[in-house]
Amino acid sequence: MAHVHKEFLVDATPDDVWAAVRDVGEVHRRLARGFVTDTRLEADTRVVTFANGVVVHELLVDIDDDARRVAYAVVGGALAPKHHHASMQVFADGKERSRFVWITDVTPDDLAGPITEMVDQGARVIKQTLEMPATSDH
Repeated sequence: MAHVHKEFLVDATPDDVWAAVRDVGEVHRRLARGFVTDTRLEADTRVVTFANGVVVHELLVDIDDDARRVAYAVVGGALAPKHHHASMQVFADGKERSRFVWITDVTPDDLAGPITEMVDQGARVIKQTLEMPATSDH
């Protein structure tokens, strides 16, 4: 099983970062603007459309407000691997900054390269989106 671990700092409060991560149906507006172009909820699954046209179905496994952690698993769509489980978690790094941790486990191992590329690109966009001033389009 391939393991992708991405960690980065965000110049935004943990509460603000968590609010965006927790809003699982608004990834395209609040978390990864431009990288994700659409998100819709269908019961306990979200359908995510990426800018490159890839559509995946993610089972929402857990949303833990106390731990500020969302866990999900890809269960269908264009990139449905044998196994894909990921979590995003927000930690305080002082009062005005957050540490964002994104962990993905995937099989088969040959998906590690493409998944790492997507996580790296997504992390750059997430950081940029979360550090943007609040807008009224939400």
